[in-house]
This record gives sequence, C-alpha cells and structure tokens, in this order.
Amino acid sequence: MPSALEEKDAIREVLATYCFHLDAGKFDDMAALFTEDGIWHTDFGQGTGRAGIADHARSLRAGGGPRPRGVHLVTNIVIALDGDRARVQSNWVVAQNSDAGPKVSSAGGYADDMVKQDGRWLFRYRKIDRFIGEGKF
Repeated sequence: MPSALEEKDAIREVLATYCFHLDAGKFDDMAALFTEDGIWHTDFGQGTGRAGIADHARSLRAGGGPRPRGVHLVTNIVIALDGDRARVQSNWVVAQNSDAGPKVSSAGGYADDMVKQDGRWLFRYRKIDRFIGEGKF
C-alpha cells in the first residue's frame, strides 16, 4: 500500500501532466486525466465526460488566430487525502510571450476533487477560478 507521501506525489504528477497536455493542445490526453463522468468547470462554461471536456477545451482555443506560446505553472499545492479520494487546492499562473517580452497573462486557483481508480489518480471535478487576466486560456 502506497504511503501518503507517494499518493501525494502521484497527485502532483497528474497536476503537472494536465498542464503539459493543455499547453500542447493535447485535449484528448488532458481529458483522459478525468473520470469517465468528470467535470471540468471553467469561467467560460464546463465540459462533462472526457469527450465533453476535450470539446470544451478545443472551443476555448478556437478562433482568434495564432496565440503566443504560453505555459501553465502550478504552485501552492495542498492535498487532503481521504482513502481513495482527495481534495486538492492549488494556484496557477500562465506565463506567455508578448511583443514586450514575457508576461503573466492570467492566474488563479484550482479546486479539485480527485479519486483513485484502477491505481490511477483522476480528476472527478476540477473548478478553475481566474483571479488575474482576461480572455480564454
């Protein structure tokens, strides 16, 4: 049986993998980090189920022409374990290129309900709050 430290490390790995997939536009891979009936709740609506989550992510990136490269960074991660469930709070920042150089384009917080299924930690519900910035991710 994994220790609490091992479980928390596995959860942090999911949080980082989510950012890599989102930034690379790998929305199906990002959605695979959710349960089959998972919910991705953004300031711009929500996606339910893996297909719905991937479609919602694509819709947020659609239009507006090419975007400068940006990266999501996750910090201040607090994990409360309860068996095969976890509540996770964290902050996020998106650093992005601009004509004036690097900038923080947006920032906020994540509130996650996660579950362990078949030995993998997955998001059951991810709520994204935006505190800084405008526009979509």
